[in-house]
Amino acid sequence: MRRTLGIVGGLALGLCLSQFPEYAQQYTQRLGGAVDELRIITSEFEVAARGAGLTLEQAIDRYSKTGDSFIAARGESMARTFSRYRELAATLDEVRGATGWERFARLPAYFDTEIGRRTLDDYQPAVPVTVEGLSYAAAGFGVGYVTLSAIVGVLMLPFRRRRVRYVERRPRET
Repeated sequence: MRRTLGIVGGLALGLCLSQFPEYAQQYTQRLGGAVDELRIITSEFEVAARGAGLTLEQAIDRYSKTGDSFIAARGESMARTFSRYRELAATLDEVRGATGWERFARLPAYFDTEIGRRTLDDYQPAVPVTVEGLSYAAAGFGVGYVTLSAIVGVLMLPFRRRRVRYVERRPRET
């Protein structure tokens, strides 16, 4: 029973962990798409600012100096857009340069909740045919097997039959 449950636990965790590379790949694609769109928006703004003879900071500052609250809010929005673009572009560079283990270990640092949530909403499981996917599956199986096997072993201790060793007694010689 212990071995069977260990195998079931190993298979379940192996299956779950084998999906991480696919999730990471889908997340990276979404992150790349967000960076690409923000690049278009920020480039257009920079080109317009240069065309007016302004630096990026001067152009954004000009928005805030108008008396119109709507235009001032648009300036603040553009400043946030530039900040988000720099942040996401840096994260994308890190994710693309990371090894499989680094992506797994540093997922919380890379994880943008909005992009991550949308990735999970549209996530499609995949069969792990890459070395990375198979490695995660094997590691998950090993950890799941050992963990569930140990838990079952501990839980079964009170029900374990004890082996009684009978010692043959010889009559004493006098």
